[in-house]
Formats: sequence, C-alpha cells, structure tokens
Amino acid sequence: MSAMDKMRNKAEELKGAAKERIGDRSNNEQMRGEGSSEQTQAKAKQAGANVKDAGRNVKETFDR
Repeated sequence: MSAMDKMRNKAEELKGAAKERIGDRSNNEQMRGEGSSEQTQAKAKQAGANVKDAGRNVKETFDR
C-alpha cells in the first residue's frame, strides 16, 4: 500500500471521528452514525491493506 493510500485512509478516519463528535454534541443521531460508519470503513480499508502487504512480504520471503 502506498503512503498516499495510508494518508487517505487516515484522513477519512479523522473526518469520521470529527463528524461523530459533532453529532454527539449536537444530538444529531444521523451525523453520529455517518461518522462512526466512515471511521469503520477507513479502518477496514487499512486492515485489508495491511493483510495484503503481509501476504506480499511472506511471498517475497519464500521466493528467495
């Protein structure tokens, strides 16, 4: 995964966290839910990329 992809995922996660906090403070359940969902999606993307990178590293180790 490129550094740019990691930055995008982190930015999406932070955006979701901000949205969730705004929803909490304004009692806006929809915004709170959207923020939580955005955070979860960003974390899932990052986890998938980490698994992909780990698989690539294992393959490289055995190809030597």
